[in-house]
Amino acid sequence: MTPSAGRDPYGQGPSDDGSARPSEAGFPSLLEDNLEDLYENAPCGNLSTLLDGTIAKINSTLLAWLGYSREELVGRRRFSDLLTGGGRIYHETHFAPMLAMQGEIRGIALELRTRDGSRMPVLVTSVVKAGSDGQPQLIRTAIFDATERRSYERELLDARRAAEREDERLRQLVSKLQRSLLPAVLQTPPGLESAAYYRMASTDEVGGDFYDLFPLDDGRWGFFLGDVSGKGVEAAAVTALARYTLRAAAVYNPDPAIALHNLNTVLWQEYREDARYCTVVFGILTPTPAVGGFTAVIASGGHPEPLLLRADGSADYQCTKGRIVGAFPNSEYTNTTVVANPGDTLLLYSDGLTEARTGSSETPDGRYGTAALARFGANLAPTNAANAVAAVTDLLGTFGAGLTDDTAVMAISAPPTRRAA
Repeated sequence: MTPSAGRDPYGQGPSDDGSARPSEAGFPSLLEDNLEDLYENAPCGNLSTLLDGTIAKINSTLLAWLGYSREELVGRRRFSDLLTGGGRIYHETHFAPMLAMQGEIRGIALELRTRDGSRMPVLVTSVVKAGSDGQPQLIRTAIFDATERRSYERELLDARRAAEREDERLRQLVSKLQRSLLPAVLQTPPGLESAAYYRMASTDEVGGDFYDLFPLDDGRWGFFLGDVSGKGVEAAAVTALARYTLRAAAVYNPDPAIALHNLNTVLWQEYREDARYCTVVFGILTPTPAVGGFTAVIASGGHPEPLLLRADGSADYQCTKGRIVGAFPNSEYTNTTVVANPGDTLLLYSDGLTEARTGSSETPDGRYGTAALARFGANLAPTNAANAVAAVTDLLGTFGAGLTDDTAVMAISAPPTRRAA
């Protein structure tokens, strides 16, 4: 027989919306449990205590968890006696006072001490039951087994610690690899001064900036500062190749334009399928002891122009033009001669400095820009290599999250002429 529409097939009449719905009366075999059995064998521990904490009632579930008999606990022990040492302290100093003030406290993580001495992590919820006169009569407590939750939390904690160890190992590897791509000690031409600084934008990836200053056999010195496209191991490989190619070129033919042409050929042949390239300033420096300064012949492959901070307090960019290196099969480069007199400082840098975002509306696209750097340099001049690099280092620190790219800085200066006493 098919029940009529809108009627409850279990004999309880239609629901509020007219549809049929099952009810307790329709499942007598599933509801044979009485309230006492439901209390005793609930999936959580149930506990009733007097206001002083003395156990007045406890269900079978909690007794089975703890391993006690009912006679050992009811009227003989307090709830706090079932807690571990730390749990008892917390119960007395926090749990019980908060319960007295608020009338309830929920989801508190504690540990019970079982009869055999083992610990059982639990979550505890307690409610104060008041009588008809509104006065507290007893405390009802529900206790949930948190063993699996604790195991899960420990697994998460172990996984987090393992991930942190792996992150630290990665940072150390990145740091070591980065240091291997830079000179361990920056050498200095006799009678001159030099300084350099490298700031990584991320501790998780190897950057592509590089620099070096090294002696040649004829008393001249080679130097370069560059920036490889991309980051990571691939960028590190290009950086290493560029460094060694430039150093070798300086030995065989100390002509900056020819050195960049050779590097362009090497990178094009090696990485043209992967579009790997770099920008770089390469120069040959000749000290001029007679006048106390130096002369530098410089060629640039798409790199920001060096800034010469002069002894008279001015600062101007040295015009060096050229294509980025490794992006085209045939690129020509030209040399520019820079004369540094006593008190002058030549500052080389990568575009991480000028492209740092400042958020200022006074600079193009909110970037720091070359005009701002020129003003910064003019305010520094006259200066020396160490002070110039220190000032730029401090400047980089002001950009905060706006510094999104690695930045290399190198300066070479000629000490000012000493006046006769």
